[in-house]
Amino acid sequence: MLSDLARKYTRVFLEPLARFIGWTGISPNVITVIGFLLTVGVAVVIGYGHLQLGGLLILLAAGFDAIDGTLARTMGRTSRFGAFLDSTLDRFSEATIFFGLFVFLVGRGAQTELVLIYMTIVGSLMVSYARARAEGIGVELKQGLLTRFERVGLLVIGLVFNQLLIVLWILAIFTNFTAVQRIYLVWRITGGELGG
Repeated sequence: MLSDLARKYTRVFLEPLARFIGWTGISPNVITVIGFLLTVGVAVVIGYGHLQLGGLLILLAAGFDAIDGTLARTMGRTSRFGAFLDSTLDRFSEATIFFGLFVFLVGRGAQTELVLIYMTIVGSLMVSYARARAEGIGVELKQGLLTRFERVGLLVIGLVFNQLLIVLWILAIFTNFTAVQRIYLVWRITGGELGG
């Protein structure tokens, strides 16, 4: 997955930054919450129609999302609650960004884009739910065509380069495809049982 490659090549920057933040004593959970609050600010920017600026600011907010896990590992402060908080706020963050975009597009009467946003949010949540539910039955599931990293990257491209409609089509189709893909993977891993 692209997210694994990104982690590999950004580690050289993230680990020294995480050590510095760790030296200040700031908790990884605080970084997680700050990242979410930045995302709320980005959604406001997008809602007011500053799409290119919003796309760039998403990258800043994503930096906080990338650093909290590294910080937790560096400080030896990984916890089940920290992982839960990070994952939960990731879902809120993604939905918040799309809500900002929804607010902007409502005023423009962009019906197609609004439907695509709805489809994308449903697909995105189902991708995450499929993984969480799989792990709940003991199946590790990180595979999938469009994970959160790819979704955020595509949205940034759509906003910055003014290609929103085509990116929303891609997101709407392939987030839901990824959810179905994960259902298939769990079906295969669990032996192809069809019974409930």
